[in-house]
Amino acid sequence: MHQNLTIALDAMGGDHGPGVVIPAALDCIERNPSLKLILVGDEGIIRTRLGSSLERWGDRISLHHASQVVEMHELPSKALRGKKDSSMRVAIDLVKHGAASACVSAGNTGALMATAKFVLKTIPGIDRPAIIATVPSKGGHTYVLDLGANVECTAEHLYQFAIMGHELVCAVEDKTAPRVGLLNVGEEEIKGNEQVKQAARLLADSHVNFIGFVEGNDIFSDNVDIVVTDGFVGNVALKTLEGLAKMIGLSLKAGFEKNIWTRLAGLAALPVLKAFKQQYDPRRYNGASLVGLTGIVIKSHGNADRLAFANAINIAVKEVEKAVPGRIGERLTERLSEGKFA
Repeated sequence: MHQNLTIALDAMGGDHGPGVVIPAALDCIERNPSLKLILVGDEGIIRTRLGSSLERWGDRISLHHASQVVEMHELPSKALRGKKDSSMRVAIDLVKHGAASACVSAGNTGALMATAKFVLKTIPGIDRPAIIATVPSKGGHTYVLDLGANVECTAEHLYQFAIMGHELVCAVEDKTAPRVGLLNVGEEEIKGNEQVKQAARLLADSHVNFIGFVEGNDIFSDNVDIVVTDGFVGNVALKTLEGLAKMIGLSLKAGFEKNIWTRLAGLAALPVLKAFKQQYDPRRYNGASLVGLTGIVIKSHGNADRLAFANAINIAVKEVEKAVPGRIGERLTERLSEGKFA
């Protein structure tokens, strides 16, 4: 167990702020006896919401006041320059100064990425951080990056994403050779734009277990562990998945509520439907890592509920325990010394 398992939470970020962050924090504290949390934000509001829980958990929950909040649609540049005492910025500062080992926020994605990159900096050898998260698949789940941090990418950026994703999955999944695929419009070598083709050549000569090009449907198969793409395509794929899952859920509900016979059929199918809902519940996949930074920052979905935000905290815990940034840094240092990483 990591000696300093302290996570800073942006208690004011997201659509629901402390109404979700605090209950999720208490759930995680209760389940993990080694965990300590720092709740960052308006101390008066947080203290009131915590009530007797603050005294109950003693030094395992502490408060750190921040006078500002980054709004969900605020420009990242404005938040970076004008809100240096925001709950988001202060939580990241705590990671920089060693008071916390990770930060979790459901706040504005652009502002979180800009602030985290400015405060923590990138690991030497990494040009840009990327957003990585899991999506459900036949094999359990697949890691996908980048999910929106970098709309335009060079072949070198895609190569770096693959290295980062490989090291993260090796660490948190205890896999020695996770399968890495490059998202493309076909599996053939002649398919795709020049950036994708060049990135494939770089990866073919790398230490990762590169299996070649994969297509969109492969994300949900059992054929690949990590799918690498640029942030434009990755974000579109993620939002498409979220929209499809929501549509299927609503369609099933409407279908079973049509009449008495469909309701009876729904009752008979209830065990299967419950298992399906649990397996593909998007809350179970909430929590994306801003990989490539010198510290751990986890982005929760803005409208995450209690269960979803708790899952984001759990991802932060796992990355702290596995020392993910240090592992990525060590690998890049090795590659630089070998002259195989630009």
